Amino acid sequence: MGQPPSLVDDLADDLNSMSFSSSATDINCSTSSSSDAPISGRVQASLSEAIRRARSESGGTLAMTDLRFLRRLGSGDIGSVYLAEMKCAEGYMLAAKVMDKKELEGRSKEGRAKTEIEILEMMDHPFLPKLYASVESERWSCIITEFCPGGDLHVLRQRQPGKRFDEAAVRFYASEVLVALEYVHMMGIVYRDLKPENVLVRSDGHIMLTDFDLSLKCDASSTTAQLVTDRLPSSPSDAARSGGAPPFTSSSCILPNCIVPAVSCFHPKGRRKKKPRRGCAGLPEFVAEPVDVRSMSFVGTHEYLAPEIVSGEGHGCTVDWWTLGVFVFELLYGFTPFRGTDNEMTLANIVARALEFPKEPPVSSNVRDLIAGLLVKDPARRLGSTMGAAAIKRHPFFHGINWALLRCMTPPYTPPPFSLRELSDDSYPGTPVEYY
Repeated sequence: MGQPPSLVDDLADDLNSMSFSSSATDINCSTSSSSDAPISGRVQASLSEAIRRARSESGGTLAMTDLRFLRRLGSGDIGSVYLAEMKCAEGYMLAAKVMDKKELEGRSKEGRAKTEIEILEMMDHPFLPKLYASVESERWSCIITEFCPGGDLHVLRQRQPGKRFDEAAVRFYASEVLVALEYVHMMGIVYRDLKPENVLVRSDGHIMLTDFDLSLKCDASSTTAQLVTDRLPSSPSDAARSGGAPPFTSSSCILPNCIVPAVSCFHPKGRRKKKPRRGCAGLPEFVAEPVDVRSMSFVGTHEYLAPEIVSGEGHGCTVDWWTLGVFVFELLYGFTPFRGTDNEMTLANIVARALEFPKEPPVSSNVRDLIAGLLVKDPARRLGSTMGAAAIKRHPFFHGINWALLRCMTPPYTPPPFSLRELSDDSYPGTPVEYY
């Protein structure tokens, strides 16, 4: 749920009086001779230098007045995102997430804003945001990150034939998201908000996973990156469904009129004997999963919520593997697998309804097996629950992916060089670009 219109208007008026070069709907494209220049690594270096220079000139502190806000790109639950530039580095676009401190305090969401900044400060990964700076004023808190001119995967999917990606494109985007989640887990963070809207496309066509205000930041004792003995079963389906997991404790579903009885929403069968792995048994494997962390929070987007969140059983990092399954399904088919007629029915479907695959479009058995393994309702039996991303990377769907050289892969889509004029472009009626 976004901010109330009055707050957004108030924010725009305040920022406009301070540093807007033009109105939100009428961009003055002549503000800089380089406004049509594409974003690149060189631009990132220039922005970092401009921020250092601005801090030096203002005594070490960056101020809101050092920014020129060009247009609002979108709004979320705790802030609005603006296209902006440093006044001392015109033409180099960046994204500025602006949050109203009084609004955050009134809704008891200061902690979420603080956590997002702390997480962004930790990040150093090609598929995650680069935090250039965080700026504070008496009323506003602002996070300055990289601007992605390719928009998000939700809108990009809608522009594809049939409003869905082909399997090769899905493999590319899922691979980069998987690696980003692996790094996030290694840092002791459960992401909890994967969806196409939060996967942005950089100027080079590679992705950036964004929006960490719903993430769970674990303490150091919960982070268990380690080398372990390979314990993966002999097949992907076995990996998703093999046993050894304790049954869930009984508890009621939190749905208002839940169709599920007031007992555990999961009914795991008896323990199964693990099959010995053929071939590489005993080899060490790097695992980066904060396996000990548990949260009872009800957070996320309805169609992407994991069953353990809906049921109130408590959840950990395996919720990110569930959302990866929903993510892959939506990119392939154009809709999510458990969507109901309303939010309540969607939540009931997530807990009680079996996974079904549409007949169209035809997809490979490998991608169906991957989705089925990730969308196991019992988190202890879900693909990735024990070995994390290492198990998922081995799935046949990702066969041929060189994980060490993902940045060298050719993306399925590379956005054209960005210019401010694109923000008023109506070449895709009905599917406006959401840049954040």
